[in-house]
Amino acid sequence: MLLKGRTSRLAAVAIVASLGFLAAASAQRFGRGAPPPEIHDRATGVPQAEFHMARLAYSTRGCAGSRGRCNTWWAIDYPSAELHFLPAVERLTRISVSDDSIHLEAVDARLFDHPWLFVQQIGQGYWNPSVREAELLREYLLRGGFMVVDDFHGDREWPVLRNAMAQILPGRSIVDIPDDDMLMQILFSLDNRTQIPGQRHIWGQRMQGPPRWAGIYDDDDRLMVAINFNIDMGDAWEHADDPGYPAPMTGTAYRFGVNYVIYAMTH
Repeated sequence: MLLKGRTSRLAAVAIVASLGFLAAASAQRFGRGAPPPEIHDRATGVPQAEFHMARLAYSTRGCAGSRGRCNTWWAIDYPSAELHFLPAVERLTRISVSDDSIHLEAVDARLFDHPWLFVQQIGQGYWNPSVREAELLREYLLRGGFMVVDDFHGDREWPVLRNAMAQILPGRSIVDIPDDDMLMQILFSLDNRTQIPGQRHIWGQRMQGPPRWAGIYDDDDRLMVAINFNIDMGDAWEHADDPGYPAPMTGTAYRFGVNYVIYAMTH
């Protein structure tokens, strides 16, 4: 842990101010192989930004509607979620942020260039990593990667996560994230854990249970996987410009997302 207990506002600002150095140092330690052209200037080799959001592209059945599109399940809120969230990260911190996310399969070596991996809609998408995918994701997480699993709901979808994690991180327990965990205090204090609904829930679809913020830790108590269960953070980003979606919910989703990004870049 960088700090203990409740992070003061002054300490939080100091953390954010230091991210430029930390991101550069982390890139040297964490990445492997040739720099991917998507995030580096081809002429100079310099990264185009300090933070590049990565989405895990996994095999899915069918697709889902989102603003008139039929996206694969792992990209359900794309591109609107990124178009709103990434500028918000840049506004709320001093991090230089890329304009878009990069979409990577688990077997893509470029995964190791990205400290934060966003995984969405695993229940509807029936996420079931292969043996090789599980091995590489295990290596990614144990070497310092941070995965956030978002937007899955109910008793039918929880076993999808549990089974995938048993393959990726066998023998490690899924536990509730305590209020005093650094993730919940690193910039914004997230002690009021309001359930973040999807747009469909605003329209009247029933939430499938109470929210749960859970995770999986390594041997040094570093959070490797953060789990948003019965929570739809990505939808709150996607509908930030929708007058029918409550602005306070988008604000809450931004605060959670920013804390996740800073945690990934400093742990």
